[in-house]
Amino acid sequence: MYIYKSLKVNYYKQIFIFLLLASVPIYSYSQQVQMHGPSSSQTLTNEKLAIQYYEQKEFEKANIYFDELFNKSAEIWYTYYYKSLLAIKDYSKAEKITKKFLKEDKNNTTLFVRLGQIYKLQNNEKKEKDFYDKAIKELIAFPPYVQNLAIAFLEAGQYNYALDAYQKGRKATPEYPYFFEKAEVFKSMNDLKSMINELLDALEFKESDIQLVKINLQNSLGYNEETGGFKNPLLKEELQKRIQKNPDKIVLIEFLIFVQLQQKDFYGAFIQSKSLDKRLNEEGQRIYELSKLFVTNKQWSVSKQCFDYLILKGSSNLYFDAATIDKLSVEYLSLTESQESQREAFVSLEVNLLKAYEIYKNSYLSSILIKDIASLKAYYLDKSSEAINVLEDYLINNSIEQQLKAELKLMLADIYLISGEIWEASLLYSQVEKDFKYEAIGQEAKFKNAKLSFYAGDFAWAKTQADVLKGATTKLISNDAIDLSLIISDAIAVDTNEAPLKLFACAELMIKQNKYKDAILKMDSINLLYSSNTLGDDIYFKKAQIYMIQKKYKDVEMMYKNILEYYPNELYADDSQFKLGELYEIFLNDKEKAKQIYQELLLNFSGSTYAVDARKRYRELRGDSPNN
Repeated sequence: MYIYKSLKVNYYKQIFIFLLLASVPIYSYSQQVQMHGPSSSQTLTNEKLAIQYYEQKEFEKANIYFDELFNKSAEIWYTYYYKSLLAIKDYSKAEKITKKFLKEDKNNTTLFVRLGQIYKLQNNEKKEKDFYDKAIKELIAFPPYVQNLAIAFLEAGQYNYALDAYQKGRKATPEYPYFFEKAEVFKSMNDLKSMINELLDALEFKESDIQLVKINLQNSLGYNEETGGFKNPLLKEELQKRIQKNPDKIVLIEFLIFVQLQQKDFYGAFIQSKSLDKRLNEEGQRIYELSKLFVTNKQWSVSKQCFDYLILKGSSNLYFDAATIDKLSVEYLSLTESQESQREAFVSLEVNLLKAYEIYKNSYLSSILIKDIASLKAYYLDKSSEAINVLEDYLINNSIEQQLKAELKLMLADIYLISGEIWEASLLYSQVEKDFKYEAIGQEAKFKNAKLSFYAGDFAWAKTQADVLKGATTKLISNDAIDLSLIISDAIAVDTNEAPLKLFACAELMIKQNKYKDAILKMDSINLLYSSNTLGDDIYFKKAQIYMIQKKYKDVEMMYKNILEYYPNELYADDSQFKLGELYEIFLNDKEKAKQIYQELLLNFSGSTYAVDARKRYRELRGDSPNN
């Protein structure tokens, strides 16, 4: 008893040291020599020969040396000798050395497990069981000893005894209840229900361990695409049972919300979060944060429900104004991304946006509304002139910070561009470029001006500007600049005939102006008029972009496949490979094809900038652990 108490006093310090040192694996030869200290030349030779014969599975020869080495240093050579004896079925000798070692180390209950294994091999079930039971009985229930014995049982395939060891440890040290260790045993037994409940016990026991519980569950529930990880239905079932028994345990409800989000049960997560918001008097904070997540995941319907819930709390609520504005933004996003949206819906949204603007026009929130109003008028209601007036009026009559002013100027310039007022667009781009010369928004403006030169057929100047922007701080701008430069140099490198490129540039401008049918006709005319042009992959890629906007996914698929078949070594080959994978994964819901496409990208375009994302997506589709 005295020994146990003294050990327990230094529990936290000793558990770390013991776990490093107490579980003695089969050391490498060099490690053993270091532990020996000075040794005679003959002893070193014997050790080397013993290890050599052991690794070559010449156990009879190895045992000649192990016998002498064990007698000199049992703690180092026991495991070698024991396993080598079992290999030649010399159970009597294995029993003898184990009992001898046990006399020297009476607290080492793992040796009882070794004896049990010997009797198991001799088909002596009674003695086997007796020694396993004795190991549990003699166990000093201090964590390092418990861990060591449980590991020995696990290695012997005695899972229930491993659980017994942890259970005895739990009773002796309730402050360290072995939840995670027992969960690992249940995992080895393929008893997922018990494993889940051990980890949920751990969560209830110490709520701050929530991240550790998440990691263990994710790593232990398998990675089947449909039911693996947090999608495993058992997890949700067991959680819900616990919540029904103990509805006041908040951490369980929060964990259920986390699981629902992982399972993409967004509505369920909203319902549970709403319940907690009311119970904890959170005044909508949880719901507002959740709404942002829903918007990111394009869950328009449930995000609107979040905003409606916040709006119903009344204008005195902290999140009332933000929810009102964000709901309109979500309506804008849901309409503009839907193929079925009718003009009437856009008109109705315009009315609601203008009403909200009248209320918030003197608020910092007004800029959000003005962007949606202008964009809606310009791109969906054929009211470009009204959009221009709205933005110009806002810029003149509102005192706003420079970054926002630059963003609105770029937006206004884009609308001038689609209206055909190229000079006005260029002037605004130049202003932003000058004001933010070394910042991302200034580089964006510079690139847009370069594109204007491209549309106008001034390819030399456009290429000069694009070359400057290759080193842009923003990766997207840098990549776009490289693409523009290459398109120009490739198209006019063979000869000086710029006509095909001028047609292509004209088609690109039409795309910006939402004249998709005219743009496709213009690009088709290039091949008809100039059969030897070098713009084949560029044309297919631009067509893919148009069809993507129109949600003609089969046509998109065909364009990317054409690039990969006819232009496998051109600029857009790796882009097409990756985007084809995205198409299958996200829009055509063909995970197997997507996985194949990502794998082909890694094989055929290993140096591509898409390689990292392709590898990540491939692993996710294959069902790998996110921690691997």
